[in-house]
Amino acid sequence: MTIHNDSILILDFGSQYTQLIARRIREMEMYCEIHPYHHPLREIQAFSPRGIILSGGPASIYSEDAPRIDSNLYELGIPVLGICYGLQITSYLLGGRVSSATEREYGRAQLQLVNRDSPLWRDVPDHSVVWMSHGDQLESIPDGFEVIGRTDNSPYAAVCNPDRQIYGIQFHPEVVHTEAGLQVLRSFIFDICGCQGGWTMGNFISQTVKDVQERVGSGRVLLGLSGGVDSSVLALLLHQALGDQLHCLFVDNGVLRLGESDKVTRTFQGQFHLDFERVDASDQFLTRLEGVEDPEQKRRIIGEEFVKVFFNSAGQFDFLAQGTLYPDVIESVSTKGPSDTIKTHHNRVPEILELDRQGKVIEPLKELFKDEVRLLGSELGLPEEILYRHPFPGPGLAVRIIGEVTRERLDTVRQADAIILSEMKSGGFYRKVWQSFAVLLPTQAVGVMGDERTYGNVVALRVVESQDAMTADWVNLPHELLARIANRIVNEVSSVGRVVYDITSKPPATIEWE
Repeated sequence: MTIHNDSILILDFGSQYTQLIARRIREMEMYCEIHPYHHPLREIQAFSPRGIILSGGPASIYSEDAPRIDSNLYELGIPVLGICYGLQITSYLLGGRVSSATEREYGRAQLQLVNRDSPLWRDVPDHSVVWMSHGDQLESIPDGFEVIGRTDNSPYAAVCNPDRQIYGIQFHPEVVHTEAGLQVLRSFIFDICGCQGGWTMGNFISQTVKDVQERVGSGRVLLGLSGGVDSSVLALLLHQALGDQLHCLFVDNGVLRLGESDKVTRTFQGQFHLDFERVDASDQFLTRLEGVEDPEQKRRIIGEEFVKVFFNSAGQFDFLAQGTLYPDVIESVSTKGPSDTIKTHHNRVPEILELDRQGKVIEPLKELFKDEVRLLGSELGLPEEILYRHPFPGPGLAVRIIGEVTRERLDTVRQADAIILSEMKSGGFYRKVWQSFAVLLPTQAVGVMGDERTYGNVVALRVVESQDAMTADWVNLPHELLARIANRIVNEVSSVGRVVYDITSKPPATIEWE
């Protein structure tokens, strides 16, 4: 847990909206952290937050495995805001009653303020739409509490004990459907908790540079630089802190996009003058992939080979840097109980786990969300072409080739992919979508070119829009753009005779095909 003088702590009870609470708070230039509801009281005291937010959650307060917190939390003298389940657990622990609602309340409801003078309601109108998602509700409130808001179905939609600075709301202020939700959070954070804000990327850079310099000293740091957003931003941040004490290792695994290796080399070695080493292991990877068609086996082979090549090429180093982001950290900690808190986020291979046990892994971006990493990269001068590049799978084009990976099939999908990206950019759609790419199918189709009958490969075009890749919708691109993409691929990639467009959403499909 990082200690910040001006911060909010969010205790997570398993709500699907918990990360959204943190996002909203970060947008107010306030630092916050998410921890599971069973986070030890002593660590909460050590963190010394200005305020504590208890998230919602799917459990019923009276179920056997319902998450509980230490009631001494309310005796710390720190303002508390309970949201949905957070309201219910607060009321339950302090002497109120919770029961199953006569009518479950999901979706929009009309909030009516009861006590207009409550500091939670600054700039909140007397009547506004809020978003509800609960089956239980308060039947009575604890002694010392008062009602400050209600809906038709929830007579205790908002309550507080102003003397103890404990507040609870049944609705979700973090979702866009709650009209005055941001005002409610802002009132709690700035008016009730007395926070000052001002947590900016500039401040983050200054503090992180100082922290990294203190931890690394005169040591040497190794970074696996892929050319993706996260590792690229991390490379520039560490270079600012450490200069040539940072060694960046780029492994060409043979399944990258067209011109990718040269582009990454030019950017980081030529433009930014990093201590940069490029290892061309494409033959090694492609040899191991010969004859392999199963997608999981492809992923396993590429993962194993990468670790082998990376550490064999690493030389001497004192610390390993990783581009772990905050969602990776949050997702690695279960809300179910202390026994489920083992880290499981990506890149946790045995070699890295051992380095982590030795305290030799540094993760300077682990406090940031993806959009914050892009803001950081912009502050550091990273080109937009890298900052806003579409996600690319670790196994690369190997999982965008259905069936065996060969040099010939790689050339085909590379050329088709380059055409798609070029047209998406020139058509003004590249920055509007989450991902766009080509998939080479394991089939051929009859066609006619000139006066000759042909039998060419089939390429699938996949373009989706998403916020977080958990769900995704296919994009209804203009027919003219689709026609240009298909026409160029068929005319410029000699082995392709047909292009199809994937119009399947996630779920039921995944974004990638394999």
